[in-house]
Amino acid sequence: MAKDAVMQLVDKGIMLPLMEEFYTIQGEGYHKGTAAYFIRVGGCDVGCHWCDVKESWDAEKHPPTNIDRIIENAAKYSDTIVVTGGEPLTWDMAPLTQGLKSKNLKTHIETSGAYPLTGQWDWICLSPKKLKPPVGEIHSKAHELKVIVYNKSDFAFAETHAQYVGQDCVLYLQPEWSVREKVTPLIVDYVMQNPKWKVSLQTHKYLNIP
Repeated sequence: MAKDAVMQLVDKGIMLPLMEEFYTIQGEGYHKGTAAYFIRVGGCDVGCHWCDVKESWDAEKHPPTNIDRIIENAAKYSDTIVVTGGEPLTWDMAPLTQGLKSKNLKTHIETSGAYPLTGQWDWICLSPKKLKPPVGEIHSKAHELKVIVYNKSDFAFAETHAQYVGQDCVLYLQPEWSVREKVTPLIVDYVMQNPKWKVSLQTHKYLNIP
């Protein structure tokens, strides 16, 4: 297929730059400990310096893959499907989620909200970033707000975004992995003083699973 034709399908969400797909245990946030099939989509211009999947940033490094194949693979493993990135909302998620829902699969997304929300989601984890803040209605739609804490200023950043989510949205503070020994005690103290927040840990890294 000609490159232009492929890119038209990518723009429509019929094909996506697939970085990887794998079956594992959700390690973070509200659904931690749950078996889930992860679909990691390439492409992200948010540019977090502490990102642990920087290889996902350049979408051109990841082959455009027909969503029918992605959906077929996902349906073999789990009823909980997590779409992550990169930044998945770089692309139109409507065709992918429509296909997943047609298989009676639960659709979860992990997003910075830097692009408009597309797709049908059973669970939206919003993890806002300072370099490219959320847009549109994502705050009001989020089921989970997960703020990564790298230094003390991130607590004020977290509170700013907590003002805009719904009252049923679960609030999490998660230590950035490379400074976890430094910031985890700060997070523990903060949550004890502000119990509307919960502590999230990257348990998959402690368990040494993908």
